[in-house]
Amino acid sequence: MKAVVMAGGEGTRLRPMTANQPKPLLPVVNRPIMEHVLRLLRKHGFTETVVTVQFLATLIRNYFGDGEELGMKLHYVAEEVPLGTAGSVKNAEEHLRGEPFIVISGDALTDIDLTDMVRFHKERGAKVTIALKRVPNPLEFGIIIVDDQGRVQRFLEKPTWGQVFSDTVNTGIYIMEPEVLERVAEGEVVDWSGDVFPELLEEGEPIYGYVAEGYWEDVGTHESYLSAQADVLSGKVDVEIDGFEVSPGVWVGEGAEVSSAAILKGPLYIGDYAKVEPGAELREYTVVGSNAVVRAEAFAHRTVLHDNVFIGRGANLRGTVIGKNTDVMAAVRIEEGAVVGEDCVIESEAYLHNDVKVYPFKTIEAGAVVSTNVVWESRGQRSLFGPRGVSGLINVEITPELAVRLANAYATTLKKGAVVTTSRDVSRAARTLKRAIISALTAAAIEVRDLEVVPLPVARFHTAQSGISGGITVRTSPGDPESVDIIFLDGEGADLSPGAQRKLDRVFSRAEYRRAFPGEIGELSFPARNVENYSHDLLRAVDTSGVAEARLKVVVDCAGGTGSLILPSLLGRIGVDVLTVNNRLDEASPTDTVAKRMRDLERLGELVSGSGADFGVRFDPVAERLSIVDENGELVDDDRALLVVLDLVTAERGGGTVALPVTTTRVAERVARSHGAQVRWTATATDELTKAVRAEGDTIVLAGDGRGGFVVPEFSPTGDGIAAFVLLLGLVARTRRSLGQIERAIPQAHLLRRSVPTPWAIKGSVMRAVVEAAGDRELDTTDGVRVIEPDGSWALVLPDTAEAVTHLWAEGPDPDRVQRLLDEWAAVVESAEG
Repeated sequence: MKAVVMAGGEGTRLRPMTANQPKPLLPVVNRPIMEHVLRLLRKHGFTETVVTVQFLATLIRNYFGDGEELGMKLHYVAEEVPLGTAGSVKNAEEHLRGEPFIVISGDALTDIDLTDMVRFHKERGAKVTIALKRVPNPLEFGIIIVDDQGRVQRFLEKPTWGQVFSDTVNTGIYIMEPEVLERVAEGEVVDWSGDVFPELLEEGEPIYGYVAEGYWEDVGTHESYLSAQADVLSGKVDVEIDGFEVSPGVWVGEGAEVSSAAILKGPLYIGDYAKVEPGAELREYTVVGSNAVVRAEAFAHRTVLHDNVFIGRGANLRGTVIGKNTDVMAAVRIEEGAVVGEDCVIESEAYLHNDVKVYPFKTIEAGAVVSTNVVWESRGQRSLFGPRGVSGLINVEITPELAVRLANAYATTLKKGAVVTTSRDVSRAARTLKRAIISALTAAAIEVRDLEVVPLPVARFHTAQSGISGGITVRTSPGDPESVDIIFLDGEGADLSPGAQRKLDRVFSRAEYRRAFPGEIGELSFPARNVENYSHDLLRAVDTSGVAEARLKVVVDCAGGTGSLILPSLLGRIGVDVLTVNNRLDEASPTDTVAKRMRDLERLGELVSGSGADFGVRFDPVAERLSIVDENGELVDDDRALLVVLDLVTAERGGGTVALPVTTTRVAERVARSHGAQVRWTATATDELTKAVRAEGDTIVLAGDGRGGFVVPEFSPTGDGIAAFVLLLGLVARTRRSLGQIERAIPQAHLLRRSVPTPWAIKGSVMRAVVEAAGDRELDTTDGVRVIEPDGSWALVLPDTAEAVTHLWAEGPDPDRVQRLLDEWAAVVESAEG
């Protein structure tokens, strides 16, 4: 059986280490990762191997040659352009005909028993066997579920936390029968997990998962790169270490000079012909490259020095990586997570903060304090996007400098000359940040249409117009007047999809921003009649017939937000008797607090009941969400308001489909069915309702999130509080029932929620424990894992995407049953943590 080693990856997340060398050549304990892989193949009898190369292919060819030194025969197949995981193997088909073959990544460290995997493949009569491994954080991998015999039931590529239903992931190691290559189109971009395997699974072909017991680490981040070194040194992975173990855990290569007065606390490795002077201290999990020099009194802990590195007297390095041929001079201090590329000079007494990245061929001046990347410049962080875009404290986490870099990254993802909208809420912070964003966009050859201060639905509406590629809006974070959200929009006015967010995140973290030539700098314009155009299209799309005849009276609270720019004139055009309050732009209070919202709702209820109004609404400060007060002045809770609007829409339409997140009460199904409609359940992410509306087209009659957010599909696929209010006016005018009567006729739901603290490292294993604990009960993995009981009760376990917690929902026929369900599944989550 032949082997295919995939060695074409750029390893962009590992830059600057991979700025000038391919990821498979990164050393792990002084051997390239790919050399460890080739030695593993040879150990299990794979002596003839095809290596697929693309990025810096010549360096890989020059290093390994024909494989003779490793006792192997290597063939190289180059891709002119990336062809995907399957396309690159198809490119090597001439070497693979007529027999099964194994595919393995050249940049993942593993000691998986390939011999046993081959046995498993043959015994099962598999068409494809996928090596699986349990990992604590499965987000960057493909999740796979298998049955008791190992047959694949389902898999999902690079899920969100809400889609994590297992911690068993695809390692990218496959054994395949030769006819599988017939499924791959020649010269096209094709992936195994995204294209070929789903097709085979749908056709019932035997695809099996081999759950490996050995070690496997996708060395894809700086943290995992350091972890791989530590795992080799501590014996967690079975690979060969060159050199001599001079004391327990201390390995020294050939010709190395290590002073007896040096302090060595293993496990650690010192490479061939390296020199360690008296008084130097090398602590656990440090790797010193060949020909490196560590001068007296220098200190290194969990640090990897590549070949020919010089570390000066008294330098202090912790949790860092230093690229080859780099000089770190006397008394330099480099903190955890920092990475210095090759051929750099860090002059004496310089200080590099945590997580700083210095790209190759840079000089850091003596005494400099470096807190940002030296590329051009940027910063890196674990997760750029949260549930509300990019959020943080004003002038602490979100600064004008950061806003410029974010806008640069966003512009780089678009074509030169693209048109982008900008907008903001009423706050001074948003105004300042928007100005910085506009400057960065125009400097990157982007045409900017500044909508200035507008409601968020209006910004989404104008961004969705023909010829516009996207938008950026800035607002004060809901409930936190000291924080701000920078929200990026796609060409249809919706929040960026997770895939687009990852693309922007990659550009931002690598700081590879596009620069425009002077003649390409974009124009800034200020479109006229933003609000008027929005109002015109809204009234043309949403049915308001019967409103004038019904002589409705409503009370509207604009919350001192941007809704006050549009609501009074809009309602005047509809012909409704309206009392508006907080109808001004309140720069001093640009967001809601819980106390302010409840105070305003109480006052709204008093005005509705006192004036004999039909109902009242209160908008959030950007007019994206609304709260409803019935004719009696009673607040209709957000989850009940969703059911009321659902009842009104489906009763009038006499059918259709309603899109709702899986966390919504199943009473919604009863309400929808009573009017001949059905529910499409979606994941809870902010863009999921938009995706559902786009996918289903005219069949969707309403979408709502149960938190005051509604999508009115006949007008827009995105959330819009103003459109929802106009829709509600027409529905109430044309029905003979009041909102209070409708709400009281809808059955009460017994739905409770709880959150359980869950460390990030075990979220995957928690979800696996939930699936196992469910046994034979029906499962729904639309988002998280929903376990459905025989009596119709259900519990949903959903990891939070931004915080170290797991959320639980439960619904049943009575409060006691719901409480027992919550207790049961909270116990499962907590036991998995233990």
